[in-house]
Amino acid sequence: MIRFHGYFRSSSAYRCRIAFNLKGVGYDFVSVHLRRDGGQQKTPEYRAKNPQALVPTLEAGEFRLTQSLAIIEWLDETHPGPKLLPEDANLRAQVRAFSQVIACDIHPLQNLRVLDYLKGIFGADQAALDAWCGRWIADGLAACEALLAERAPSTFCFGEAPSLADICLVPQVFSAARFGTDLTAMPRLRAIAAACEALPAFADAHPKNQPDWEA
Repeated sequence: MIRFHGYFRSSSAYRCRIAFNLKGVGYDFVSVHLRRDGGQQKTPEYRAKNPQALVPTLEAGEFRLTQSLAIIEWLDETHPGPKLLPEDANLRAQVRAFSQVIACDIHPLQNLRVLDYLKGIFGADQAALDAWCGRWIADGLAACEALLAERAPSTFCFGEAPSLADICLVPQVFSAARFGTDLTAMPRLRAIAAACEALPAFADAHPKNQPDWEA
């Protein structure tokens, strides 16, 4: 049985929840509250599982894995169900590139530890933090919109079935709303996100539907 350590608001954990749902894979959830007790991810017990002190962490017997994209690809390669990455090598590379714009370039700049550093060292207030996040979210998602503009229209990012790209997009759109980022100029991303959110696999993974949800 898989144990999955995560947090309702974490974009990285959100991605994995979507992937679990799309693949039809069950798991035992372990909440790691990123604020409570000074950050439960910082405890020695959790650091022994994930030396970065980040979520998510997956455990399957003696096997342990961190980093959401690695977890999602492992799920895709080890479990039956809809494929989350295309068979075609060129298309698969494009899906990964799109996903990495979000997971590697946008998301790290809105990560809790970065925001706490800006607040603690530079005295940034919430308005400054929102502006910081909005700048990098808007720039990154504008690039994603441009990447998809090169392709024929489709229901999802790279075709008529959700892929790793959509799994990364939806949590980032959720974060954009949290930080008040205007996505008016990104109609394709907004339409794709809406199509995804209409699917149970995405809806059930939403932060508000998690057992550790806090308004």
